[in-house]
Amino acid sequence: MPACMMCVLGVVARLKAVIKDTNSLLEFYYSVGGLLSIKEQGHNVVLPDAESTFHAIKALSQSDGRWRYGTNSAESSTFAAGIALEALAGVVSLADAEVDPSMMVVVRNDIVKLFDTIKSYDDGTFYFDEKHVDATEYKGPIMTSASVVRGVTSFAAVASGKLDIPGDKILGLAKFFLGIGLPGSSKDCFNQIDSLSVLEDNRVFVPLILSLPTKVFSLSLKDQLKVEVTTVFGSAAPLLKVNLVQVLGTDSKVITNGNRELQYDLDKNVHYLDIAPLEIDVGKYSVVFEISLQEQERETVYATGGRNTESVFVTGLIKVDKAEIGISDNDAGTVESVQKLDLLKDTKVSLSANHLQKLRLSFQLTTPLGLTFKPHQVFLKLKHESKVEHLFVVPGSARQFKIVLDFLGLVEKFYYLSGRYDLELAVGDAAMENSFLRPLGHLELDLPEAPEKAPRPPAQAVDPFSKFGPKAEILHIFRAPEKRPPKELSLAFTGLTLLPFIGFLIGLVRLGVNVKNFPSLPGPAAFASVFHAGIGAVLLLYVLFWLKLDLFTTLKYLGFLGIFLVFVGHRTLSYLSSASAKQKTA
Repeated sequence: MPACMMCVLGVVARLKAVIKDTNSLLEFYYSVGGLLSIKEQGHNVVLPDAESTFHAIKALSQSDGRWRYGTNSAESSTFAAGIALEALAGVVSLADAEVDPSMMVVVRNDIVKLFDTIKSYDDGTFYFDEKHVDATEYKGPIMTSASVVRGVTSFAAVASGKLDIPGDKILGLAKFFLGIGLPGSSKDCFNQIDSLSVLEDNRVFVPLILSLPTKVFSLSLKDQLKVEVTTVFGSAAPLLKVNLVQVLGTDSKVITNGNRELQYDLDKNVHYLDIAPLEIDVGKYSVVFEISLQEQERETVYATGGRNTESVFVTGLIKVDKAEIGISDNDAGTVESVQKLDLLKDTKVSLSANHLQKLRLSFQLTTPLGLTFKPHQVFLKLKHESKVEHLFVVPGSARQFKIVLDFLGLVEKFYYLSGRYDLELAVGDAAMENSFLRPLGHLELDLPEAPEKAPRPPAQAVDPFSKFGPKAEILHIFRAPEKRPPKELSLAFTGLTLLPFIGFLIGLVRLGVNVKNFPSLPGPAAFASVFHAGIGAVLLLYVLFWLKLDLFTTLKYLGFLGIFLVFVGHRTLSYLSSASAKQKTA
């Protein structure tokens, strides 16, 4: 027998021994799971005392469908119920004979009781959570729900018949795992994905998820209401119908009632409906859909949840009309000058007023269905030429938006600043496709002189990043070049600069310079060579002085070269003097 097979048999024997002697639910769970893993590798693994193991695990169950972790544990747990059901399913798979059907029925009833303890949200989402457990044993809704889902689907896979679990609760569990987004820990992320993979294909119910590719629709663009119905991982659903049952407003008022069947696009796997016939206005709505399978025999396989509610947002173009602006000169409201405004175009007005007059602005906003529209933001801004700004909320009534600025009561708020004020109107809302920030023109305002104790305008904020902005441009002055001397004068000056060099050469000839007495020994020859190279460097420095260098730079270099030449020249001349003395002595 191969050594690998011997190892497998040894592991199987040890796991069976643990199952036989233990009374701990976790040891049952991991031991049975280990045997199942070995069996899935192609080995023949049988649990001969499967029924007694089944009874031992069942003995840890409680009357409410939850399980204890062991005989010594007083607390029962929903998470433990999930791993217990998964362990029982493993025992049935490893059994060499059929497990007692009566015990299977008891477990099925326990599952029904367990689902009676499930919790829910108002949107049809269901989840499991612990009731009263020790803080060290608390697993959280994600792990607890995942444990129950794995346990129930595993037991349903080995049980005969169908479990008596409502399909809407399975669908609610799927919505829970899809709706939590990205969990904060890798363990929760694993439980989320694993639970969804189990719900994708199981013998209880396969949940069908209704979703909208987009939840924002434009009346001006005549968007279509599109609906997708798929499994949790996006696989295509069987043949079904999707009906629009109701459209509810924000106050749960019924806007549209009656079934409207959505058309089906087979290529895109999308159900769609034009929103124009629904006669809905801009705003937020709750849309109620009803899903029905076309093949009745599939109703025991798939869970549709019946009615599904989705929130949508409808946008459109808002009509802006009857806009007027003017100055009234008395308390009776007699308007001195009124000007019409087209707030959707770039039209500007020029107004003037004093502190005894009032500024009046009014306009209407209507929806595509002709109803009064109240946006989230309606502001009128007055900006003084000194950059001081004043913001006013434009109140709205059932018919129009209107604001009256009494300058007599606003002189302190305006800091008694006379002069030009730029007028700007801002109207904005998420449902308003044509929101705008429109300059209206300017107002020349004449206010009285400020008293001594009047408030002063606030100091304007300085942008801290302004110092990093562009600097002032540096302007260079390019002067015309000076007039050059005649060519003949330049040549004469060049000749004069060469006279010292010519005189130097004449001096060398008169002195009878030759290379006969050039030292032959290496040391003196090196000093003599360096000495002559230094003289050449002085001559080169003389040339550079006329071409490139200034006087101070030339003198600095000449100082270093002079010290160097004195040193090597003294050594060279000393050698020549001693050599000449030896020749005379000889």
